[in-house]
Amino acid sequence: MLYYFLLYFLTIIFFAYYFKKKNYFSNYSGDSHQLFSNEKNIPLAGGIFLVIPILSINYNNIFYILIILSIFMLGLLSDRKVIVSAKQRFLFQIILIFFSVIFLDLKILSSRIPFFDNLLELFYFNILFTCFCLLILINGSNFIDGLNGLLLIYITTVLFVLLDTSLLSNTNLKLLLEIDGTYILFLVITLVVIIILNLMNLLMLGDAGAYVLSFFVGYIIILCHNSNPNISPYFFITLLWYPCYENLFSILRKLKNKFSPLVPDNNHLHQLIFKRFSKVIKDKVIANNACSILINIVNGIILLLAARYPYESIYQIKIILISIFLYTSTFFILNTKIKTLKK
Repeated sequence: MLYYFLLYFLTIIFFAYYFKKKNYFSNYSGDSHQLFSNEKNIPLAGGIFLVIPILSINYNNIFYILIILSIFMLGLLSDRKVIVSAKQRFLFQIILIFFSVIFLDLKILSSRIPFFDNLLELFYFNILFTCFCLLILINGSNFIDGLNGLLLIYITTVLFVLLDTSLLSNTNLKLLLEIDGTYILFLVITLVVIIILNLMNLLMLGDAGAYVLSFFVGYIIILCHNSNPNISPYFFITLLWYPCYENLFSILRKLKNKFSPLVPDNNHLHQLIFKRFSKVIKDKVIANNACSILINIVNGIILLLAARYPYESIYQIKIILISIFLYTSTFFILNTKIKTLKK
């Protein structure tokens, strides 16, 4: 099996170069939210290479396969500008996530808040809340996928934390069909290969990659949450705090400014940090990578601290609140400086 994996990794590298040379799956659209960090044509093919390892994780579940492929196709149609309307994309997301929650029997079972746990016992409320959480995660992940490696490295770090805490081996997910977790390892190494190509500006995830990767991580975290009731639910929230808070904060920010939450802009935190980096580092690719690595170092420290005491809810809540404070204060400081410079 090792030879098959090695062949797959070589295939990724070959097609990444080939797609870029032939200008296939080009990312270049001229949209302002793209131009802020990259003006070159880079293949949006990362999602294509992620589908196979993600499908292999639970390939004996037909519903899982159909949902993963459907979410991937939605992202691909978005990348190819077949579905241009943000409202249409969001509507399709709602439909797909609703069916995924129903057919994969995804449920969030506990918040350790008695009143809210009583609500979670209500069938329809649980479905709506689980759909809401997955939608926030998917769109937040797509938001932060604006810099090379930002989403990829973050998700890979989350997977490493889950592996390190042995939570994946305690789920009812058939990881694996093999005791040593070969298929999850296949996915992690694939992510590492794509990260390297992404940092080299040879390959990007695109909506297809961001959608399918974030949904998969949300899926396994819900399974981990349900299979490990002793672990604090806030530990799992901490693992995904960054993309989720990015989305929630962006929605509130846009509504405050009377701007549609569905329309992309250039005022996300990573974009503000990039603007500051680009004043010092003139090469956009280097500034892009440096910004992404810095943000992931900070998030990596947060996730590693969270992994020290995964059973302690108070500890996890403190980390979440500190992370939110760090994000929000940094945003307002940078945003104020940028507005001052424009005057």
